[in-house]
Amino acid sequence: MAQTPFSDRVKWFFGIDPDEKLDDGALLDDGSYLETEPTTKEFLYSLFPTLEGITAYLHSLFPFVGWIFHYNLTWLLGDFIAGVTVGFVVVPQGMAYALLANLPAEYGLYTSFVGFLLYWAFATSKDITIGTVAVMSTIVGNIILSVQKVHPELEGEAIARSLALISGVVLLFLGLIRLGWIVEFIPLVAIGAFMTGSAISIASGQVAGLLGITGVNTREATYLVIINTLKALPRAKLDAAMGMTALFGLYFIRWFCAFMGAKHPRFKKTWFFLSTLRMAFIVILYILVSWLANRGITDAKKAKFKILGTVPSGFQHVGAPRVDTEILGAIAGDIPTTIIVLLIEHIAISKSFGRVNNYIIDPSQELVAIGFTNVFGPFLGGYPATGSFSRTAIKSKAGVRTPLAGIFTAVIVLLALYALTSVFFYIPSAGLSAIIIHAVGDLITKPAELYKYWQTSPLEVVIFFAGVFVSIFTSIENGIYVTIITSLAMLLFRVAKSPGRFLGKVDVYATTRDQVRGGAGVPRQVLSGETSHPAFLPINKSDLSNPEIDVKSPAPGVFIYRFGEGLNYVNSARHLDNLTVYIFKHTRRTLLDKYAKLGDRPWNDPGPRRGKAKDSDEIAARPVLRAVILDFTGVNFLDVTAAQALVDIRNQFDRYTDPDKVEWHFAGIANQWTKRALVASGFGADRASVAAVREKGVKEPLIAVTNASSNSAEVRAVVDSKRIDDVEAGEITPVNSTRVNGRLVPVYGVNRPYFHVDVETAFKSVAQNVSSGSDSN
Repeated sequence: MAQTPFSDRVKWFFGIDPDEKLDDGALLDDGSYLETEPTTKEFLYSLFPTLEGITAYLHSLFPFVGWIFHYNLTWLLGDFIAGVTVGFVVVPQGMAYALLANLPAEYGLYTSFVGFLLYWAFATSKDITIGTVAVMSTIVGNIILSVQKVHPELEGEAIARSLALISGVVLLFLGLIRLGWIVEFIPLVAIGAFMTGSAISIASGQVAGLLGITGVNTREATYLVIINTLKALPRAKLDAAMGMTALFGLYFIRWFCAFMGAKHPRFKKTWFFLSTLRMAFIVILYILVSWLANRGITDAKKAKFKILGTVPSGFQHVGAPRVDTEILGAIAGDIPTTIIVLLIEHIAISKSFGRVNNYIIDPSQELVAIGFTNVFGPFLGGYPATGSFSRTAIKSKAGVRTPLAGIFTAVIVLLALYALTSVFFYIPSAGLSAIIIHAVGDLITKPAELYKYWQTSPLEVVIFFAGVFVSIFTSIENGIYVTIITSLAMLLFRVAKSPGRFLGKVDVYATTRDQVRGGAGVPRQVLSGETSHPAFLPINKSDLSNPEIDVKSPAPGVFIYRFGEGLNYVNSARHLDNLTVYIFKHTRRTLLDKYAKLGDRPWNDPGPRRGKAKDSDEIAARPVLRAVILDFTGVNFLDVTAAQALVDIRNQFDRYTDPDKVEWHFAGIANQWTKRALVASGFGADRASVAAVREKGVKEPLIAVTNASSNSAEVRAVVDSKRIDDVEAGEITPVNSTRVNGRLVPVYGVNRPYFHVDVETAFKSVAQNVSSGSDSN
């Protein structure tokens, strides 16, 4: 192609030929496949939305469209039962959690109502319930107290509602631009540590209320709360009788129902529903006891023990939340913590129950759901809401069928707001503390789960306990940051220090397990078939393969290297340094007497001492470096740093083997941009003698075409004309060959003979080239 004057100027000024193609091949007359690298233009076009993409995006914003038109009576019955069951739980929990947030009890009902009313339209999980949760409520309470120390004029309700609105806007934005994948940076161990530390902190803070003890600052560090509560035990009041018996009743009912369910499996479902109603039963019972003890009292302060007091009927705080520079400046530092907690609880719970109940959630859409809930909720008086573990578990076990069950729960909350508020006046505060302690107890990571962590990754157990201890001795917020930052640091360390492995070759046979059971092996003649195929295992046996198997070097001067966790700017230096050291240790220079004088030798290769032979017999016996095969199966993308590192090591090896050149083969490249990066760095195109091919239009096993140069007319003739009969006749070497009709075509382009589908094909190419080179010499 003739260059335009503009192209000439660009080439002269920048040293870049805009008309030069990375693809150094040309279309063959016989139609053989040639690879072409992706272009920047194609990449930019892929970023523009298409009509189909826009339609799919809009459809994904409202998942209910996919199932609402299939709604039936069976689903309705299951949703009704689950929704009503959760409703009886959420009413006492909502009021108790609002007290944790330093807010009046009705705010818990407002928050729960909005979550249940709105979530179903955006949900990708049928089980999750959005509303008040203990951890988020505690954090909101801490934020209110810390803000009011600096801005005493700001009301707690205004702070909580503004915090919900701002957090909701951020989450909604993240969901709309489909950034839900960011939650994957929060590991399970961080979630477990956060939940455990939070549960211990919340439970310890409720002991004082359970016993009626006053004067204990329950917002201090957890260890101080525990110490001060123990010191104040002599000041316990009559509330302790209400609280302790309520807590005992909650645990006893749960144990008894579980015991009866196991003893009578036929009625297991009935006992489960009775167990879920234990909170409602305890609340009703202690309302009755409180009413009998405080009958006729209109002022909650005159009660014999602390009671909830007046709960306004209906929505008394409807309106736009306050959003101005003063309140935004006051809560700005706490917004990240709020967002992280909302993310952790909701996504972790929804993903967990999705796996249990065999469906997949969309994290981005879940961000839309909780974002929209927290944006709209503050207008009705709600504070930050997210998914609840305990209520989600109840809803799942109750047989929920669709997200629409939340509507029935919202109706129960609405009835409580308008019809039962006068009854709530008599709820003992100690009883609500018992409900909170009982609820957060399930959030503590069980020893069996912790032991599983230890068996999987001992270092993550250390991170778990670090997060728990930081939560206990400082704050829940610090515990979150410590576990997430430490986990990310460990991830970067693992990637940077990811081990690469040199592979050796061993011939393996296919047989049955019974034939080799016992460990003694079996004679070859009893194996099913006499054919073997090569397998490539780590030479150092780091994969725990049988130590009795002799894994040999693939061939003299040939090295196969597999990357552990990709190749990028973080670990490229480590990988290629290891590659260099190992290869230099097991090979020799092509010219042993390259340096005529001692002063010509480089300082890092000084050679033998004075008076000794120029090169020892041991060094002379080593093979010459001929080829390097890199297994790119685990490499998804090649950045500039890694690509330049490959170029540098290639140049270093070429100087080492001068006047010969080292062959570089790549196996299992799955990303087209990785191929483009390698081609741009000068890899992939040269002489080779093996090309992996497959029958056109049919998904069949591969066939390796050998004994010909990939760019020669001979290969093109083989590709076009050879049939399976020729393979069986031995004219070409079969790899899992099968009888197919039609011509054979290459899997990868014949202009990229150094890119191979797998390590075996790459090794065959190297072996053929080395053999051809030896014959010619």
